[in-house]
Amino acid sequence: MKNLIIASTSTLHGSGYLEYLLDELSLFFEDVETIVFIPYARPSGISHEDYTAKVKDAFKKINKNVKGIHEFDNPAEAIENAEAIFTGGGNTFVLLYQLYKNQLIEPLKKAIRKGTPYLGTSAGSNICGLTINTTNDMPIVYPPSFKALGFVPFNINPHYLDPIKNNTHMGETRETRINEFHAFYSQPVIGLREGSWLRVKGKSIVLKGTLSARIFEYKKVAFEIEVNTELNHLK
Repeated sequence: MKNLIIASTSTLHGSGYLEYLLDELSLFFEDVETIVFIPYARPSGISHEDYTAKVKDAFKKINKNVKGIHEFDNPAEAIENAEAIFTGGGNTFVLLYQLYKNQLIEPLKKAIRKGTPYLGTSAGSNICGLTINTTNDMPIVYPPSFKALGFVPFNINPHYLDPIKNNTHMGETRETRINEFHAFYSQPVIGLREGSWLRVKGKSIVLKGTLSARIFEYKKVAFEIEVNTELNHLK
């Protein structure tokens, strides 16, 4: 049975890394001693070692150990045997490129299908959707495919931003970009605002946090959903 938290972000303005989620994560990882961390997304080009150290410091607050997947001789085996998995944010293209390069796509799918708890933030959430085509990141590397893990039956746009009223900047809004995506693809997209997450348990997908989310469906008008809304109908 799938057991995931798919969060828009790791850090809210004015708070520490994962701080806003720690109470939720304490329950989510209640029966876990050690979490395997996937640092491949490398925000700001940070090293795998430094990124893992940052995550270790955060999880110490809820008495959990963390080991980076780069520390294992066999990454696929590490995923297979993991008590729990966390994939952090950064660049989604870099993340997916490394997952394909290290042949971890299928091991991750298998682990999550058998119920291994999975936490994703930002890029680590993007890969939970059908594809990464709705990421906000620059394509600085080219993965073999944009096809992602498909843990939920739609695409995700983390860090979703609403248009700013009376803004004179003529750049594209997130909504514009998602509409452009729907000129070529038909799967739904959920715009996850900062501080929001999806709680996936089995076939149930529920919006959590404090803010509504925006749903974009092919050839339909976008609409808002409130916290605690069930989303497993989106296909």
